Amino acid sequence: MRNFTRAGIATAVASVLLAGGCASYTGQTTDPNDPNRTRTGALVGAGIGAVAGLLSGGDATERRQRAMVGAGAGALAGGAVGAYQDRQEAELRRQMAGTGVDVVRQGDNITLNMPGSITFGFDQSSIQPQFHPVLDNVANTLREYDQTIIEVAGHTDSVGSDSYNQQLSERRAQAVAAYLGAKGISQQRMITVGAGKTRPIADNSTDAGRAQNRRVEITLVPVRA
Repeated sequence: MRNFTRAGIATAVASVLLAGGCASYTGQTTDPNDPNRTRTGALVGAGIGAVAGLLSGGDATERRQRAMVGAGAGALAGGAVGAYQDRQEAELRRQMAGTGVDVVRQGDNITLNMPGSITFGFDQSSIQPQFHPVLDNVANTLREYDQTIIEVAGHTDSVGSDSYNQQLSERRAQAVAAYLGAKGISQQRMITVGAGKTRPIADNSTDAGRAQNRRVEITLVPVRA
């Protein structure tokens, strides 16, 4: 996938906002109980869902959903899906307030964007200890709202070779999934995938842009009947 310039990102975000399909939360809202609130000026946050999206694809998600239903997990039907995700989003907003983690809503999917600057050391795939309490809160919410598939996707900036960044992104995604698994989240619910440097959300020619691109995204997809 080609790199996105700032102008390209702004165009993509504007299209999404006009379509009314994406809401963003960055831990700085006056009303964390409002699942539809978008932080003023949070265009880059809104672009996360527009530019990145799910990496594992519909087939992988559907296979995981069928496995969960076959194992006895409940499935959501019709209008229950939106209401369920509204409640989960509101809870995640409360839990992520002030942590640096963005919460992005696109349709019925919810994505948590975890910047590498707060999750991992530079060029590392071991989760920084100070980030453990944040992941603990995520795990608590995921245990309560257990009718979702969890895609954990790793991303890098453009520094380094394609192969190295691909492997680093996969290791980071696996590290987050392993941590959640240790906190009681079923591995059956989780899909891990690495995007390497192919899905930037900011300009890789600047330090600030590269810092935004080094991230892990957790996307929650409801299990549908």
